[in-house]
Amino acid sequence: MAHLELSLSEAFVPATHSALRPESDNFAQWSATVFRAAEPCLLIDIGTRVVAVSAAGCKLLCLSCPENVIGLPLLDGCLRLLDFTANRGELTEQETDKIPPLLALHSGRLARGLLRVQATAGQSDPTVDAISTPVLTNGKVAGSLTFFSEV
Repeated sequence: MAHLELSLSEAFVPATHSALRPESDNFAQWSATVFRAAEPCLLIDIGTRVVAVSAAGCKLLCLSCPENVIGLPLLDGCLRLLDFTANRGELTEQETDKIPPLLALHSGRLARGLLRVQATAGQSDPTVDAISTPVLTNGKVAGSLTFFSEV
């Protein structure tokens, strides 16, 4: 006959913090996660500067290494987006306001869309599916987190 022993212990209840420490807020946690992620993803702050990007994100978006991109403005400093016409012209400022990372920032809601990224010379311009969500700190939008998938 089988013998079974059970024991009971006190339930684990995590300590509550009355004030969030800057290094432990939601935005900082996402930043660390994105930097280590195997998936192509990107985190920008409310000023649209790149806070974190995964190595896979850099590769898919035709960017240099993550260390060279962090701190740059998303559109003015690193990412080059093209329209879907045969001419493949760069997006206008009015058009870039509608890309998922910026739409999530300004609307405070999930955003999804296709992007055509300008590749380096000799490569074809990739089209990526982007899904973005606002990232909150203390209940306010502090940035947006975007995951990418090549189409």
